[in-house]
Amino acid sequence: MSDELPEDRVLVVFARHPEPGRVKTRLARAIGDVAAAEIYEAFIEDLRDRFAQASFSVRWAVAPPDGGFAARFALDPAHVFLQRGDDLGARMSDAFSQMRARGHARCAIVGSDMPQLALDTVVEAFARLDDADLVLGPALDGGYYLIAARAPLPVFDDIPWGGPHVFAATLKRAAGAGLRTHLLAADFDVDDANDLARLESLLADPAAQAAMPATAAALRTR
Repeated sequence: MSDELPEDRVLVVFARHPEPGRVKTRLARAIGDVAAAEIYEAFIEDLRDRFAQASFSVRWAVAPPDGGFAARFALDPAHVFLQRGDDLGARMSDAFSQMRARGHARCAIVGSDMPQLALDTVVEAFARLDDADLVLGPALDGGYYLIAARAPLPVFDDIPWGGPHVFAATLKRAAGAGLRTHLLAADFDVDDANDLARLESLLADPAAQAAMPATAAALRTR
């Protein structure tokens, strides 16, 4: 086992200010801009509260404009930073570089559209880096919901971001670079109406409702 301290492990959550018309645009086509923004805000609230119990550090990477994200979600402003880069790959690569420069030995990045993401999944990702260079959590839409590494890796170039081949292209890049890759269990993030229906089915379980109270409340009132 590694002798690194849990505090040297950092989870970076990519997020946006929940402004109607600027977030969850595919979902908004089915339920409207305001409802989509309210549900997305609930996702962030549930993730914030869950990650507040973590043994690892948590930082929030916000896409411009910031719009008072830290204040809105009662986060330490020192734990919030702006995403930098021309596309998602460049922004993730920059986040890895920033966290490494700040002394974090292991970094995982997740999005904020998967309110069911468990702490244990993130803990497993960090642990798998004992033997792997790269850890990926495959998403059911062909992307990935989590990526973890000990340093910036050459897996972000020439990836068709936003399409159904992100995961496969990333695996190909990793193999070409000779990286040891570990895959977590597949899961889904919430991008459209079908994903929302899957989440609502999940929330039929009282345990899921307890784990995602803000999301459950937002879905009850939409």
